[in-house]
Amino acid sequence: MNRLLGEKIAIVSPKPQTTRNRILGVVTRDVETPEGVSSVQLVFIDTPGYHKPRNKLDVLMTDSAKKSIGDVDAVLFVTQPGAEITQSERELLSLIIANGQPVVMALNKIDLLSDKKRLIPEIAAFSGICDFRSVVPVSAKTGDGIEILRAELEALGIPGEHMFPDDTLTDQPEKVICGEIIREKLLLYLDREVPHGTAVSIDIFHERDDGIVDIEATVFCEKQSHKGIIIGNKGSMLKKISTSARIDIERFIDCKVNLRCWVKVKDDWRNNARVISDLGYRADS
Repeated sequence: MNRLLGEKIAIVSPKPQTTRNRILGVVTRDVETPEGVSSVQLVFIDTPGYHKPRNKLDVLMTDSAKKSIGDVDAVLFVTQPGAEITQSERELLSLIIANGQPVVMALNKIDLLSDKKRLIPEIAAFSGICDFRSVVPVSAKTGDGIEILRAELEALGIPGEHMFPDDTLTDQPEKVICGEIIREKLLLYLDREVPHGTAVSIDIFHERDDGIVDIEATVFCEKQSHKGIIIGNKGSMLKKISTSARIDIERFIDCKVNLRCWVKVKDDWRNNARVISDLGYRADS
């Protein structure tokens, strides 16, 4: 979605279940058609990945993905080559097929393939499950195939008024995206189960008269031992995470930022419905 929008509004990491909430992205542009120039608006809903739940937060995430299927006019199914079709992918495609929307498949990360012929049997395997409107090999990293994918999606547009003002990029508040940027750095710099048990709350987001933005954030984790890992020796890991996050936040909001991060323990918070809700995770968000 970031590549299609031309701006980064969704965090990315090599770890699964990076996306926790539905993220809305909007791109509006003029497109040449046989009838002349038309203004086309695509509204994307980036959902959490569909997977087998292991805790209450996972249940909420999979419910969010399921609910999103019924809220859209078309589905962009994103997967990557080099692995067997998973049971979760089969279940998700069954839900999509039952809903009846047109489906475009994006086969991502083709930049990692030295032999593109390997895509042929994988495309055939997926096409045996679902009658895709089209299958487009792409690389979100390099941009290869993105314009073809964009054209396939625009062809599914429905005539009518735009849903959002033409300059809209997302409905996510700045402070929410800033919290997600901090969580992205936790995912990038921490190993094993530690980053999956973290969440970020933005407690203070205040712009001074001189234009500097003060941000105070709390990083929640599930165990006291995880807190020590996040902070690191003499605070080295937390400083590394905070510095990297500050640089990206300054780029995003285009001003200087004073970022302070704290770490607190909330035992097994991913199985606590009240805490999950307090942290802003909901099936409809």
